[in-house]
Amino acid sequence: MLDAKPGQDPSAAAMVAAGQERLAHAPADHPPVRRARIGVLLANLGTPDNYDYWSMRRYLNEFLSDKRVIDYASWKWQPLLQLIILTKRPFSSGANYKLIWNHERNESPLMTITKDQTAAIAKALTDRYGSEVIVDFCMRYGNPSTEAKVRAMVEAGCEKVLFFPLYPHYAGATSATANDQFFRAMMKERRQPAIRTVPEYFDHPLYVEALAESVTTAYAALDHRPDVLVASYHGMPKRYLMQGDPYHCQCAKTSRLLRERLGWEKGSIDTTFQSVFGPEEWLRPYTVEHVAELARQGKKRIAVMAPAFSADCIETLEEINGEIREAFEHAGGEVFTYIPCLNDNPAHVAALVAIIEDNLAGWVS
Repeated sequence: MLDAKPGQDPSAAAMVAAGQERLAHAPADHPPVRRARIGVLLANLGTPDNYDYWSMRRYLNEFLSDKRVIDYASWKWQPLLQLIILTKRPFSSGANYKLIWNHERNESPLMTITKDQTAAIAKALTDRYGSEVIVDFCMRYGNPSTEAKVRAMVEAGCEKVLFFPLYPHYAGATSATANDQFFRAMMKERRQPAIRTVPEYFDHPLYVEALAESVTTAYAALDHRPDVLVASYHGMPKRYLMQGDPYHCQCAKTSRLLRERLGWEKGSIDTTFQSVFGPEEWLRPYTVEHVAELARQGKKRIAVMAPAFSADCIETLEEINGEIREAFEHAGGEVFTYIPCLNDNPAHVAALVAIIEDNLAGWVS
């Protein structure tokens, strides 16, 4: 407990410890106020609390009930979701999560990595701005919730909050729904702070540089250069592209910028899309089909990376390094190299910090 300084009453010392102060001209019974701060709230997709049936069902229900993710009419979609999908899928999804679970910390890899990213970014910003800026993270689905973290930042005295969805590319089902949830949380605050949201950063030079560095590092560790580098992005229904979602075009540009940064020839990086769900057509080519076709064409050594993910998760550690790897090998492929996401790599952290500082302009000196 903080001791009172000479001439300072213990209650005042306690307020200092709690980051509070009394207004100089306020009446004695006025409640103390927090020292003004700036909050940076990072947001990622989310994770189940565990891989058991009910944890998986709660998580999948929240995720698949989001209209930004599945925009079918509720009267048509919800009976199918509640009576069929959520009866079976928690078992298979839970088994997949169990394969990649961080048992030492009893959490998913996405949770572990997001915590590490947050700690690294917080240290960098604290070194620059001291206690004026505080950094935390939330999840769009599952815990810690966006609402809980917004409440905590307001209680900590944040009069300005920068909300940063950790998606390099904009999509309605990722960036937009994260922002939606942030705005909903703000609607519940009596005293709303000023807010900003960070836009997509798919073409930021430091992000592209971090991607290029990850490829160069991975290739340097290999005995033989892969025949093709496949950049596998999370998929979405083709209909969304036709309705104006820019995601597809931004993914294509990232692949081009990465190729140019590496100094490679055209055709050396293939852009594909994974995680197809449901009966309608999604963005093509599908990664799982494309890698098999590469093997049949005689491309026996390939590398696969996932530029749309800021952290390794079920879609990269299990889907790419499991299902997609197996499709390639089953079709005759011999060497499959998965290049991990940028995670808490120092080059990635530096890029994220630079993006944050750009968006804090005018709020901090």
